[in-house]
Amino acid sequence: MILYMITSGQLRASRALLGIDQRKLAELAGLSLPTIQRMEASEGVIRGNVDSLMKLIGALDGLGIELISENASSEAGGRGVRLKRPAS
Repeated sequence: MILYMITSGQLRASRALLGIDQRKLAELAGLSLPTIQRMEASEGVIRGNVDSLMKLIGALDGLGIELISENASSEAGGRGVRLKRPAS
């Protein structure tokens, strides 16, 4: 898996799209609630332990979130999140 940078805004938007709270995301990612809270409270790109970031991004990916990095193809440009299409 490629490690993408994720912003606190992307993390909050991902949770909103999924309709889950911080506690549920922490559980699904195998992280502590304070870790998720710290990540969401950070400014801009989330900095932290690589293992924790891998767990977080892996959990979001498994839940159907596609992280859109800076300058990735999109009509509006910039960062964002989108739900991936379900596998056929």
